[in-house]
Amino acid sequence: MTSRPENRHQARLLGLLRDDGPRSRAELGDVVKLSRSKLAVELDRLIDLGMVEAAGLAASRGGRRSGIVRLSSRLRFVGLDIGATSIDVAVTNGELEILGHIAEPCDVRQGPNTVLDRALELLAKLRDQGLAPEIHGLGVGVPGPVSFLEGRPVVPPIMPGWDRFPIREIISQELGCPVLVDNDVNLMALGELHAGLAKSVDDFLLVKIGTGIGCGIVVGSAIYRGVSGSAGDIGHIRVDDNGPTCACGNPGCLEAFFGGAALARDALAAARAGDSVILAERFASAGELTAADVAQAAQAGDPVAVELIREGGRRVGQVLAGLVSFFNPGLVIIAGEVAGGFGHTLLAEIRSVVYRRSAPLATGNLPIVLSELGDTAGVIGATRLISDQVFSAA
Repeated sequence: MTSRPENRHQARLLGLLRDDGPRSRAELGDVVKLSRSKLAVELDRLIDLGMVEAAGLAASRGGRRSGIVRLSSRLRFVGLDIGATSIDVAVTNGELEILGHIAEPCDVRQGPNTVLDRALELLAKLRDQGLAPEIHGLGVGVPGPVSFLEGRPVVPPIMPGWDRFPIREIISQELGCPVLVDNDVNLMALGELHAGLAKSVDDFLLVKIGTGIGCGIVVGSAIYRGVSGSAGDIGHIRVDDNGPTCACGNPGCLEAFFGGAALARDALAAARAGDSVILAERFASAGELTAADVAQAAQAGDPVAVELIREGGRRVGQVLAGLVSFFNPGLVIIAGEVAGGFGHTLLAEIRSVVYRRSAPLATGNLPIVLSELGDTAGVIGATRLISDQVFSAA
């Protein structure tokens, strides 16, 4: 690809081909409402620019067969999802189908230089497989507040050393392609919008429960970031004035009750007090406890672990009930590593509180569901983010 679209008609055609796959010229004409001659001019120009290519002939609609067009098979986007405890890197084609994906544990507290160097090493492994000879854009998600305009994290509570670090500039200089940076939860919401349960929903919330807790807000099929980029930081909504101190320094935040670190803390207390035999045994063998240990103990029928999950679900439901009454979304998706491990026990508790405490008009037809994309939501969303920019009119 050598350029960007030159006008809004070309940009819309690229978006349609990305979201819906190869289409005949006749089908595209029906959607974009351009005359046949004008459509031909725009598509031929996109072919000249190296963004679109011909892909055979469509079935006859009663006359001359229409040509099929698709995004260039050379197009490659990269999604980089940096979590608190992991890195995911994926390469996609123009339709954002994953061609290669690598994930590995990584502690974000090691700092930006170490973590980004490792992320680029993982990308190099994918490129060594011939998956991305050229990169046309890269999206990055990080687990903290981001100034979207600057492409930099801003005072992220669980990312020491990352404040104002120029992620976008450094990766762009390294790879020579456009780069955008956003909060990881926003990118997961974009992933759901593109390829998940929210594909046909214009207004929805995605709640990520992992090491931290955040919320992606989608309005009119676009991420709502707020004035400075901090919209959706629900993990730091106070739910109890007398609660434990959060990583942000304030007492009683939702995240201090039910983030990954909070669960590990409460599981350890239960193990040391002898309240849970299963958790005590796991602690004795591993020397530590995590949210995954709580999930496995709950699956084994441990009542203490089940109650930790249910209590966390009640806390999340308490906050979510207020959000639902305020925002009136068409869908709520529960996602993240912790949520995935706790599954329907957690979901049932959240649903119960939200349906009971929110306004009936807001919840009368509101699905609250678990994500089905798993660990690919973030990387798909990252490539959706950067492709939106690359496919926008210059």
